[in-house]
Amino acid sequence: MIYPSKTILDFRFWNLDSIQNRQSKIQNSGFTLVELLVVMVIIGLLAALVAPRFIRQEEKAKLKAAKAQIELLGTALDTFRLDIGRYPTTQEGLEALRAQPAGTDKWDGPYLKKEVPLDPWGRPYSYRSPGEHGPYDLLSYGADGAPGGEGDNRDITSWSG
Repeated sequence: MIYPSKTILDFRFWNLDSIQNRQSKIQNSGFTLVELLVVMVIIGLLAALVAPRFIRQEEKAKLKAAKAQIELLGTALDTFRLDIGRYPTTQEGLEALRAQPAGTDKWDGPYLKKEVPLDPWGRPYSYRSPGEHGPYDLLSYGADGAPGGEGDNRDITSWSG
């Protein structure tokens, strides 16, 4: 009868042990619930710190866009006045820049390539002629849509820088 040598037996046992060790490592690999919760909390904190900055940038961009649109509308209104000899009345409104008002033979529009834009908050601009601050008043009531306000809610007007 032939018996395997001790080294062969040791090797077989060692090989069996290494297989069991690998299986236990595989079963124990991965993240614990606590580790996952810590990562989620860190991500949440980072989002809480970064999100307000992005929102603030968006509001600044809307304020700048409103100022730019008011300047463009002012240029179109000035061109209308050069052709007609007056600014559109409050009743004619900004639509007089797109469609010829009755009784304006010298109208050479349209003075806007596209429709009259809404302000960046989705509301129409307020137009009055004659205005309280000049020949016309053109304004957006800001984020809150109400007269007055500060910060993002302030009015954006044609008569103040």
